[in-house]
Amino acid sequence: MAVGRDIVTWFDGRWHRGSVPMIGSADHGAWLGSQVFDGARQFEGVRPDLDLHCARLIRSAGAMSMQAPVDAATIQGLMEEGCAMFPADAALYLRPMMWARDSAPGIIDLVPDSTAFAICIETVPMPEPGAFSLTVSPYRRPHPDTAMTEAKAAALYANNGRIMAEARARGFSNALSLDPYGHVAETASTNVFAVRDGVVFTPVPNGTFLAGITRRRVIALLQADGVEVVETSMSVEDFASADEIFVTGNIAKVMPVARFEGRSLPPGPVAARARALYWDYALSR
Repeated sequence: MAVGRDIVTWFDGRWHRGSVPMIGSADHGAWLGSQVFDGARQFEGVRPDLDLHCARLIRSAGAMSMQAPVDAATIQGLMEEGCAMFPADAALYLRPMMWARDSAPGIIDLVPDSTAFAICIETVPMPEPGAFSLTVSPYRRPHPDTAMTEAKAAALYANNGRIMAEARARGFSNALSLDPYGHVAETASTNVFAVRDGVVFTPVPNGTFLAGITRRRVIALLQADGVEVVETSMSVEDFASADEIFVTGNIAKVMPVARFEGRSLPPGPVAARARALYWDYALSR
């Protein structure tokens, strides 16, 4: 099992219990990495921005030259149907996926209308704040002209995985990774924010990393609450000297950083406010 212990899978027109075989040995996605996916969350009975996650999957498939066999509204309806198979208060990770089955005559490129579709829903607890730590990775993000950075593509996550593995081997939860220009991009699995004198700073999207849905939501919520948010090119030093650091992503939504390299960071008011604003938004939905 990939992440959770209790799993349901939509594939081939119906729901299955557990992790089921889906990809054939000759599928383009199996040997040439055409898979795209998205990740959404259910927690405390809500599924914030589920429609935006479904729409992004369609865009990711298009960026990889695949023709999506279903539309975003259908994906959303199926995921809501799948969530109903769990207790209403279950913490779930929702992962719709698409990949190409057939290769074109040139072998390397895919056949657009051979795109397959599946959904995996797993029970995954929401992490609690308090112990999340960051280091700086020796591995960088790819340039947009060398990778499909505009898509949430599975092929990009081999690099993310080694960023995470290297950080964990050194005793950290995750790591900042730099873009090809030497600026901080994001972590292996989250977008990242630094707070200085009450102002929130976050790396400006430049095509080298995925500017996430939760990131965009948190920025809007903070700005509506009167907090100044600045998207700009950032250095490692900007984080080393920050009053607070927090990250956003689908697994934990908003998570304050308790340690950056060797420096402890006590709980800060801006990260706490960002987390509270996001929960208020989510539960109001």
